[in-house]
Order: sequence, then C-alpha cells, then structure tokens
Amino acid sequence: MAARNSSGLVAYVNARLLDPATGLDTRGALLTNGETIADVGPGLFQGGVPSGMEVVDCKGLCLAPGLVDMRVQLREPGEEHKETLKSAGEAAVAGGVTSMVCLPNTNPVIDEVATVEFVARRARKIGLAKVYPYAAATKRVEGKELAEMGMLAEAGALGFTDGLKAIRNAQVMRRALTYAATFGLLIVQHPEEPSLAEGGMMNEGELATRMGLSGIPVAAEAIMLERDMRLVEITNGRYHAAHVATAAGVEIIRKAKAKGLPVTCDTAPPYFALNELAVKDYRTFAKLSPPLRSETDRQAVVEGLKDGTIDAVASDHSPQDQDSKRVPFAVAEFGGVGLETLLPVTLDLAHNGHMSLIEALRLITCAPSAILNLAAGRLKVGAAADLVLFDPDRGWKVNAKSFHSKSKNSPFDDRPVQGMVMRTIVDGRTVYTHDA
Repeated sequence: MAARNSSGLVAYVNARLLDPATGLDTRGALLTNGETIADVGPGLFQGGVPSGMEVVDCKGLCLAPGLVDMRVQLREPGEEHKETLKSAGEAAVAGGVTSMVCLPNTNPVIDEVATVEFVARRARKIGLAKVYPYAAATKRVEGKELAEMGMLAEAGALGFTDGLKAIRNAQVMRRALTYAATFGLLIVQHPEEPSLAEGGMMNEGELATRMGLSGIPVAAEAIMLERDMRLVEITNGRYHAAHVATAAGVEIIRKAKAKGLPVTCDTAPPYFALNELAVKDYRTFAKLSPPLRSETDRQAVVEGLKDGTIDAVASDHSPQDQDSKRVPFAVAEFGGVGLETLLPVTLDLAHNGHMSLIEALRLITCAPSAILNLAAGRLKVGAAADLVLFDPDRGWKVNAKSFHSKSKNSPFDDRPVQGMVMRTIVDGRTVYTHDA
C-alpha cells in the first residue's frame, strides 16, 4: 500500500467488485474521493493508477458495499455494562457492518426527539459504524398510546416498533398502521402473541418436554402475523415482520405478498443456521427470542430466503452480560450477539448452494436499505464510501471471547464458518483491518 496522500483519493485495485443492487460481479477497481465513491468498474485504472493517489491492493478479494444491519440492540443509554455505542461500533466494523439500526428498548426508551438525536450524535462522535434509530411505536413501549411518530420521523427515526414486545392491542396496531399509511412510515412488529409466549423458554415440542422446560408454540408467531395481515389489509400501512422463524410465519407472509399487501420481513442467522437442538444441554447462549424452532421450520426459513418471501437478514444483536446468561436456563435472559458473525453465517447460504454469493450479500446490503429507504448498501458513484473487503472462502472458528462486543453470548461460539472481513471503510476512512 502506498503512503498516505493529501489528495483524499484512494484507489482500490485488483478487486472482485460485488454490487447486489445492480448484479455487478466483476474484476475491477473503485476510487474514493474523501467520503464518497468517485468511480467504479471493470475498466478503471487499466492503464495504471495516476500518481498522487493512495493505492489499496485488494489481492482479488471481494469489495462490496458495507453491510446494513436492520436490527441491533445497543443497550446505550441505560445498560452500558452489556454494550455501548462504542463497543457495538467496534463489533460492527469488525463484522463489515457500516450501518446499523437500533431498537428503541433502551433506558430511557427512544420515544422522544431528544433521545433520537442523542443516539445519532453519539454515534457520529464515535465515528465507527453509522447508527440510525427506530423509535418506539407506543409511548414507553407500553402498547397503549401512540408515540409522536411524525416528529420522531422528522428527527431521523427510520421506523416504529416496540422492539422486543409485540404491539398486542389490535386497535393500537390499527391506529399505528393507519398513521403510517398516511405519512409513508414503517411499522416493525415482533410477531409473537404475548399471552401464548408468556413463560415460555424454548420451542414447544418433544424436546422441551424432555428437558422439562415450558415451550412457546409456533402458533404464537402465526396468530400475531395472521391478525396483523388483516389490519394491513384494512389500513394499507407499511408493515415489516422482524425475525420470522417458523414455516407457518413464512407461509403467511408469502400469501400476503401474493395479495399485493405492503408487507416485508426479515429473519436472523440463527433461524436459518440452527434449530432447537442447539439448546440441548441447556445452552443459554442459544436461548433466543423468538426461540430456535424445529428443523422443518429452519428449512422453511431457508426456502423463504431462496424464493424472496423473506426480504432481508438482520443480526438481531442482543448483548447480555455473564450474570444474565451463566444462570439456569429457565431464568437466563433471551438473546445472542450477532454483529461479528452476520457476514460468515449469511454466506453459509452461498457455501451450501442455496443461492449465489451476490444473492446472499443482497440480504445484508441493499435489501434492508430498500425497506428502510436508507441511502446505503450500494456501489454507486456519489454514494457514501462505506465498503467491506472480505475473503469469502477463508475459514475460521467463532471464538466469542475474542469478540469486540462487550458481551460474548454468541449462539455460534465454536462454530466453523467461512468468510472473513479484511477491511472496513466508513465514509472513505479505514476503520478496521484484519491482522493477517
């Protein structure tokens, strides 16, 4: 690599350029000028790189848009012992994530303009991955009174959700969707019928019975989604179902899309890479919300990703400290960290032959951006120079102890994976490099 230069121009040469938004997959080069992409393509610098530019030799590795993670719990403000904006930012860039969207279930809840602005301001000051907040759909995420959605959207909220809680009251959800339809906003639901899920620890079924643990039935997801689809039909409000994990849930979304309803959904890597057997031996790191389901459900999630029913993949990063996880299964908190495993586990879909590399990348770049109307996740002239350089085939073993995240509760700990982030660039600045 050449010495730093004062021109602000950086040439990334000898790269495999991947842009899922346009289907670009070619050998070529990319030029950044300060914070933006100045040029990109197969013919760039064929006659050599002009002097005065910094040159990064990508050595044939994949250069793609930085990942967009549409569901992350940051824990700040309120639970900084589990994660902070800084530690999450470090974990994000180590995982190739350059934009992440955080849930509002902090303390205080993100249901006021001041809190939305606090998160954005803190993230800018830290200067790692970009952070965009969801705001609460209801005040204090209590599910009773709608938050001031219009003002919160103006302040920068990308969507409205009660985070880890379903909006349980049908009338409140109807009002939220009606408001969303009027102002072009997005409602994000945690699709789980609360009274059916209450007290449940894992997937309901034979394994739960054998382990002596109370289960959460598949119907908890299906019932909430069925109800919400009816409300979307009435209101025509934009609706997004988070972390869909069951065959029944995938089928409900598929039918809603066939009807032309304004519905999208995502899933998280555990739901297509693991099943309920991961909680055998009472492994609390695999205690997630929604719970890991049966192998049939896992396969249905993979099919949903393949046929486009499931639009995107989010890490569902849920940091929990030791005191919340190294306890008996029944009292352990739900959730797993996921920022640093989002890329390699998603690439499993390509390595296992379910889809091409560029199709797998689409799920974690331009697809979530499109849902959120976010200008990110594309290799486009004039776009922000948010990039990830990665080796798709390089194998490694997940070791949660070495994570940058403050919390180490990964359901993928000790799992062999393929796909390693070598460099992450945010607004033209290299913010992470892998020590070869």
